[in-house]
Amino acid sequence: MFDYACSRRQFLGFAGGLAAVAGLGLAGCGGDTASTAAGSAGASGSSSLTGTVTYDGASSFQALVEAAAEQFMAENPDVSITGSGNGSGTGLTAVADGTVTIGNSDVFAETKLEADQCEDLVDHEVAVVGMGPVVSMNVTVDDLTLEQLKGIFSGEITNWSEVGGDDAAIYVMNRKSGSGTRATFEAAVFGAGQPESTFKGEAELDKSGDVVTQIGSTDNAISYLDFSHFDDTKFKAIKVNGVEPVSENVYDNSFPIWATEHMYCKKDADEVTTAFLEYMLSEDVQGSLVEEQGFIPVSQMTVVKDADGNVTEK
Repeated sequence: MFDYACSRRQFLGFAGGLAAVAGLGLAGCGGDTASTAAGSAGASGSSSLTGTVTYDGASSFQALVEAAAEQFMAENPDVSITGSGNGSGTGLTAVADGTVTIGNSDVFAETKLEADQCEDLVDHEVAVVGMGPVVSMNVTVDDLTLEQLKGIFSGEITNWSEVGGDDAAIYVMNRKSGSGTRATFEAAVFGAGQPESTFKGEAELDKSGDVVTQIGSTDNAISYLDFSHFDDTKFKAIKVNGVEPVSENVYDNSFPIWATEHMYCKKDADEVTTAFLEYMLSEDVQGSLVEEQGFIPVSQMTVVKDADGNVTEK
């Protein structure tokens, strides 16, 4: 048996789709009920599944969850799935408190919650996301080292000329405290296990979409986004340590800024929540939708990362 407390990493192989998941005994947060519910939800028009799923959490993969929810609701017309992307910390707290049925997070729950809050949670690792620095279109710098990023996001480097660019003040757009994207970025730049930086920059933004909007209309700015939000018509994604920010470079940790996307539920989650989480791990999502939405199936990774930020080969 697996220990489903959130302090235990739940790694899933997706190549065989839902049947493989069931075969491995990874039934999600509802035990055998999960497999039964997922099976009953598989055929469009034949499902008797009813109920409501609610979620909150990471905005970085909200679009993936929404796309999967649309497909799931099309097959299960008596199911309603609604939610928001108010940051990993918010989502984890909400699922622990029972105000939503799923908490989406870029980080492991134990990095945000107290141990007793984690005891009743189940982790579903649904994808991997690459994240990287982005700059305004007028910025001439196209490559920064981790040390340079540390200087910029700690407030020690304040002018683009200090890193090979034009003589212009750097406008730093940070994410607010509690953001899983911020936690992932800072762990890669400042070192895993370090306390969250107190540097706020010139702006602190709530969501990834806010970064996309504001950096697209601001000169000399820098921020960070997950790959799925990259838009080369509005801003430029730049290299880190000479490595391009693309999915293929995340597979083996050559590009060092990435996170596993988690969906947490309670151990006693209801049938419809369990069925939707099983659907997230099915071939319908893992086989195509994950990559279509700009994410990486866990099965593509040759390395894994634990809650302390340690990266090891599979």
